[in-house]
Amino acid sequence: MAFRLQDKIEFKLTKYHLNYFIMNDAHLHMVVNHFPILGTIFGLGILIVGLLLKNKSVQHTAYILFAIAAVFGLLSMNTGEGAEELVEDLPNVGKKIIHEHEEIAEKFVILLYLTGAVALLSLLMSVRNHAKAKFFAYATLILAIGTAVLSINVGTSGGEIRHTEIRENVSVNGVSPQENGTETVENEH
Repeated sequence: MAFRLQDKIEFKLTKYHLNYFIMNDAHLHMVVNHFPILGTIFGLGILIVGLLLKNKSVQHTAYILFAIAAVFGLLSMNTGEGAEELVEDLPNVGKKIIHEHEEIAEKFVILLYLTGAVALLSLLMSVRNHAKAKFFAYATLILAIGTAVLSINVGTSGGEIRHTEIRENVSVNGVSPQENGTETVENEH
């Protein structure tokens, strides 16, 4: 009678185990939504340094970072709708605040895609030593500044969805007066 290891080890893969490894859209959105914002901010800083130092390698790093941020922006947008469906009916999360975040995110990601595309063109122009490389570098810089400004708004509005403590007009229990129906109207005398 031979002893085989596989006879003694039994592993049963259950639904619980699968759920441990498989993330829903809310999890995925939380994983990927930070990189478009941070990638844009870091890319902007790196691009500024690269332009000031006139260092093409540093500039190329920024261009690639903007392109990667745009890809993660696409992933964030693709998981955002599913995340919305999962959290919109939770306590202290309203459809209005999610809609506001969604509207800002749509504007942000359009500018992010444009920044990523122009960054790739800038990379191509720079690698080929094209005469318009400097123009594209500054075009990328201007787009990156706009994208970074919008990233602050999209990050804040996304954070407000579950972090009630950063919302404006928050009461002691974390719910705004508008959300819990206790908003008062003061007489103007």
